[in-house]
Amino acid sequence: MSLGLQLPDYPWNQMAPYRERAAQHPDGTVDLSIGTPVDPTPQLVREALAAAADAPGYPTTQGTQALREAVAAWYARRRGVTCLDPAAVMPTVGSKELVAWLPTLLGLGPEDVVVRPRVAYPTYDIGARLAGARAVAAEDLEELDPQVRDRVRLVWVNSPGNPTGAVRDAASLRRIVEQARRIGALVASDECYAELGWGAWDEARGGARVPSVLDPQVTDGDHTGLLSVYSLSKQSNLAGYRAAFVAGDRELVANLINTRKHAGMIVPAPVQAAMIAALTDDAHVAEQKDRYRARRELLKPAVEAFGLRVEDSAAGLYLWCTAGEDTWETIGRLADLGIVPGSGTFYGEAGSGYVRIALTATDERVAAAARRLRG
Repeated sequence: MSLGLQLPDYPWNQMAPYRERAAQHPDGTVDLSIGTPVDPTPQLVREALAAAADAPGYPTTQGTQALREAVAAWYARRRGVTCLDPAAVMPTVGSKELVAWLPTLLGLGPEDVVVRPRVAYPTYDIGARLAGARAVAAEDLEELDPQVRDRVRLVWVNSPGNPTGAVRDAASLRRIVEQARRIGALVASDECYAELGWGAWDEARGGARVPSVLDPQVTDGDHTGLLSVYSLSKQSNLAGYRAAFVAGDRELVANLINTRKHAGMIVPAPVQAAMIAALTDDAHVAEQKDRYRARRELLKPAVEAFGLRVEDSAAGLYLWCTAGEDTWETIGRLADLGIVPGSGTFYGEAGSGYVRIALTATDERVAAAARRLRG
C-alpha cells in the first residue's frame, strides 16, 4: 500500500542546476529567486517575544483579546477599514498555511470550484487540490462558463499580486465582490504586500493607499462573505515567526476558529505578543520600506538596461520581467552573471516567458547584481 499525498514536486527544485551555474561567478551568487527577508527583525518585536517567553499554558486559537484589538486598530489606521470587529479576527501560523488549508476548512470538495488569479503563487492550486476541489484561473467571474461559474464557492484575490505586483483598485475589488455575492461565493483576499506600494501606490511619496477587500469603498461596511489575509513576514521581517492573521466575516471567522481548535492550529503565545508589538509600531515598517525602495530604485533600471521589460510591479517585493523569450533562456543568461531569479513558469501557464526578480537581498548583493546587469 502506498501512503502519502500525490502532490507535484516543489517547483523551486527545478532551479538547482541554475544555482550551480550561478555559483561559478567569481564574485559569488546573488540570489533573487525567493522573497525571504534578510534584514534584522526589529528590536522591539524581539523584546516582546522574549518578554512573553515564559508561556507554560496553551495559547488560544482565536488569539488574545489584545492581539485581536491590535489587528482591528491596524486595519483602521493603515488600511482604512474602520468597522472591523475584533471578534472577526483570527491569527494564523503564517499566511501560507491558511491559503493551503482554507478550502478544506470551508468544507469544499469535488463538486466545488476555487478561482485564483491567472498568474498566481502555486499554493492556491495546492489548497484546492488538498480539499479535492477544482482550481480555475480567472481575473473576473464573467470569464467563466456558466456551468463552471455556478460551482464557484471560493474566489482568491491577490492584491498586491505575487509575482506580478499588480494592484486592484477599490472599483475592481468591488466588482469581484459583487460577482461573488451574486452566486453565493466567498472572496478571500491575500493582501500580504499591501504596505509595499510603489509609484501611484506609495503613500510615503504622495500615492494612494492600497485598498483592502474590507475597505468601505468595496463593502459599504458589510463584510459578509469576505476575508482579508495579511502577514507580518514582509513588512516586519517576521518570516521566521510565522505571524499572520485573517479578518472579515464574523460568523465565518468563528467557524474557522472552532475547526482550528479541533485541529490544534494555534499561533504560539510568544509570537502573538510579538505580533502586537509589530502591529502597534509604524516606524519600523516605514524604515524597512525605505530599504526596499532604495533597492528597487537601483535594481529596476539595471534590469531594464540588461534588456528585460518590467511589467506591473506596482507593489510588493518583486520585479516581474520578460525578455520576450523562453523563461529558462532568460534564467540561464542571468545565471551566467551569477544572478538567480525566480521562474515565471512556477506561477501558472500565463507566467511563461517571465522571471521574478526579488528585492530581498542585502544592499551589497543588490548593488552587485545591478553592476553585473549593466555590464
